[in-house]
Amino acid sequence: MTLGKKIAVRTILSLGILGLIFAGVLLSRRRPVVLRGTVLRDDRDPNKQLPLPGVEITASNGLGSAHAQSNVQGFFSLTLPKGLRRRQPVLLQFRLKDYQPLNWNDFIADKLYVARMAPLQQETVAETRSDIAISTPRIRYSVKTTAEADIGSAVRAFDLVNVGNQPCGKSPPCSPNGKWKAVIRSFFLDAGEGNEFRNTRVSCIAGPCSFTKIESETFSQDRRRFTVTIRNWSDTATFLVEAEVVHPMTSNLVRETYPVIFGRALNFSLPPAAEGPSIEADVAGEDIVFPLGPDLFLRWANCHVAIDRNESKDYRCELKPGYRFR
Repeated sequence: MTLGKKIAVRTILSLGILGLIFAGVLLSRRRPVVLRGTVLRDDRDPNKQLPLPGVEITASNGLGSAHAQSNVQGFFSLTLPKGLRRRQPVLLQFRLKDYQPLNWNDFIADKLYVARMAPLQQETVAETRSDIAISTPRIRYSVKTTAEADIGSAVRAFDLVNVGNQPCGKSPPCSPNGKWKAVIRSFFLDAGEGNEFRNTRVSCIAGPCSFTKIESETFSQDRRRFTVTIRNWSDTATFLVEAEVVHPMTSNLVRETYPVIFGRALNFSLPPAAEGPSIEADVAGEDIVFPLGPDLFLRWANCHVAIDRNESKDYRCELKPGYRFR
């Protein structure tokens, strides 16, 4: 290759690389900018800076605006319109009932936005002696547990009748190598109504066991019936099927746990299998059980729940005005 051709090739490659870089820059500029952050209650005590759900959030400047709402954990994600880019000024507005409006002038940037909103009336959350006292709260819930009653055992022997050394030809079933005539039979056991099998065993106990093969072992969906299918390509062989029979019994186990209280908020978590959560507490000297129900309603607190990635549930209940923890 001549020097001129080498220079031409290098020039083309350089232009191609520059074109790819330029195209990447253009694509990155077209990608919408996403602002992520959280909204908390404003308090000097970090333990009382509770996440605020349901906050209406607006980001805007002269080129456009975007809207979002915070979730149970106070998190929000704002996708800005194409006209809004990094390093441009932006006005973030936060609005929530019973909280002072918050206007936050900032610049669009790749950072975490943490907003803190102050309650409209600080005195409504100040504890007084006239407030109704909530004390010794406990969390009650139930989980399903299964016990098994031992019924006994099941045993059955059966024969796979066949004559060995018979060429298979083209008449299946045959031996695994296709040479000898075979038989395939299925046998089953029934544990009885409401019962299930455990620890099933299938074994060849007599005859040319070396020339037999267990094709499959299956259970019915409720594990009441067990079926085994066996292939035999020699003389008659005898098999034995054994299993334990149990009767499963399901019951509800009631459990109790204790919440953690920070300021005016009660926090606790429950496992994925928890059912029927309720809060038992001493209210004004009287021990009362408050079922949470699907709406998480309590007369003395506002409750929210967030579900983790492992399906466990995190609850937070914040006292209403007129109540206090003792």
